[in-house]
Amino acid sequence: MTSQTYRPPTADQIRRAPKVLLHDHLDGGLRPGTIIDLAHGIGYEALPEHEADKLGLWFREAADSGSLERYLETFAHTCAVMQTRDALVRVAAECAQDLAEDGVVYAEVRYAPEQHLEAGLTLEEVVEAVNEGFREGERRARADGHRIRVGALLTAMRHAARALEIAELANRYRDSGVVGFDIAGAEAGFPPTRHLDAFEYLKRENNHFTIHAGEAFGLPSIWQALQWCGADRLGHGVRIIDDIEVAEDGTVKLGRLASYVRDKRIPLEMCPSSNLQTGAAPSIADHPIGLLRKLHFRATVNTDNRLMSATSMSREFELLVDAFEYTLDDMQWFTVNAMKSAFIPFDERLAMINDVIKPGYAELKSEWLFRQTAVTS
Repeated sequence: MTSQTYRPPTADQIRRAPKVLLHDHLDGGLRPGTIIDLAHGIGYEALPEHEADKLGLWFREAADSGSLERYLETFAHTCAVMQTRDALVRVAAECAQDLAEDGVVYAEVRYAPEQHLEAGLTLEEVVEAVNEGFREGERRARADGHRIRVGALLTAMRHAARALEIAELANRYRDSGVVGFDIAGAEAGFPPTRHLDAFEYLKRENNHFTIHAGEAFGLPSIWQALQWCGADRLGHGVRIIDDIEVAEDGTVKLGRLASYVRDKRIPLEMCPSSNLQTGAAPSIADHPIGLLRKLHFRATVNTDNRLMSATSMSREFELLVDAFEYTLDDMQWFTVNAMKSAFIPFDERLAMINDVIKPGYAELKSEWLFRQTAVTS
């Protein structure tokens, strides 16, 4: 809490607040109705439910297992219906629209091109279809009175052997909508160091990358991602809490890795609701983001998989406001953190902060003055 008089933002203010999203999976954010439509179109009959509400509930309950491996199984259905150009364009366009309607002004959405080749698309065709969809979604959002910019992160699966190929793909499209690279998938048994050739290549090309680390696996995963691979950001990074000691009197001692992460301002792409589902945190109130915010780590708030967690950026902030009594000042702090950490040029990040984010929050924070005047007049 950053102000002496606590004024919690309303749900409407949270929704209208400009938000920045760095960690969101394209195949984890489909509309249930879209999944059903696409499945019918290709004759995919393995869906567990065929009504949108029931299917959405099934995804949420299947993901509420406390196991990252079980959580990842839900993606078999979404990936199955994302194998054609038209499907990818539609899903990407709807993603941009949905985020914009939720107040997101900048988003980096990630996906694994290698998971969309079953119907004969090439890697390049996958990337071009998704980019086309994002641009279409941005246009639709503008027509609806919203502003959003979406960049793509190309993801390689850590259990596969195509990381260098995907890194090269990300580099080829870096001026055409792709802003960086990522690896994802089950951490245990698949350390990021398996893909050193990809990371070395990206560093030589002066390109950006983030690594899923410190979610289901602990400090060694974070250490490898940073010190062996050179990650610009940490996907989740929630287990950095294991290197922080809090004494009974409330004093805090940081280990060397935690100190390094804080000192170097390494961004943490934290996803509270998702972390509960995968067992990385026991509750929102006990989520490490609360302590990391107090200690001024470069923490950011993200959705991870909006379908599986039945969430949005607004819902994530609502949960944090309820758990930690955050104000609009705190929301702005997280949002500026995220924009500072985005993989677009510095001048563009600065313009987003100064021309979009700060004015947006200033307007919201001024509203209580006018409400107070209306009450007392």
